[in-house]
Amino acid sequence: MGRKLQLGALLAVLIYAAGCTPSYHATQQQLDEIRAIAESAQAAAQEVANQRSAAEQMASEAQATANEALAAANAAQACCDATNERVERMFEDIQAK
Repeated sequence: MGRKLQLGALLAVLIYAAGCTPSYHATQQQLDEIRAIAESAQAAAQEVANQRSAAEQMASEAQATANEALAAANAAQACCDATNERVERMFEDIQAK
């Protein structure tokens, strides 16, 4: 994603530079403006990459928490099932007597 933003910014800069003067020779001020635009685009792309990385880390942590919760729920269900089986057997024993 960052590379696409860089290429898009470069293309925009080149188009901007081409339209600045009819002879396609940019002044130092225009070059400075172009450089500022490119640096701004680079900074924005880096920020997006940082945010994506943070989001991936949060998603990974959330998945780990969900996995732990699922394991706890499965253990609780197994315990509940075992308790129900014991109660049923005790009830059947009482009924048989």
